[in-house]
Amino acid sequence: MSVYDLTGFEFRRLNEADLAMLHEWLLRPHIAEWWGEAESIEELRADYLEQAEAEHATQAFIAYYQNAPIGFIQCYMVMGSGDGWWEEETDPGARGIDQFLANPEQLNAGLGRAMIRTFLAKIFAHPAVTVIQTDPNPNNLRAIRCYTAAGFQAVGEVMTPDGVALLMRCTRESAQQI
Repeated sequence: MSVYDLTGFEFRRLNEADLAMLHEWLLRPHIAEWWGEAESIEELRADYLEQAEAEHATQAFIAYYQNAPIGFIQCYMVMGSGDGWWEEETDPGARGIDQFLANPEQLNAGLGRAMIRTFLAKIFAHPAVTVIQTDPNPNNLRAIRCYTAAGFQAVGEVMTPDGVALLMRCTRESAQQI
């Protein structure tokens, strides 16, 4: 059971004013360890803001809890995502997510699980969505525990453009059971 009030979360679309904060977060060691080298503000702008209206564009959000920014979360259509990602996917209802908590002192306290569960409910509110997936590094045990607690099940290791990942999926039914 989460100690976090799930109604306390809000997901605001990433905007120009957020880019410096997002860049600073990406430089933090607990994030850079898994997300790699931080993109420049110009690259973040190109990735998240200039492509925002494209059909398969990633939708990026700053996650807030009780009106305080706590992290980043993104959602994308899996099928047709391009650049070597998920080329075998044939389900147009599959969505992918990635996220992180900004502050290391908030790790291992259930906040990430609550954030993900709240975001899953938001995505599954769209009837066309059939499954949500994520792909942590197999060595990122904290993320794997978090995703499992949020309703994801491990499918198996896969090769991605970023290297080996653990594909995890969450169905509408498993999200509702948590």
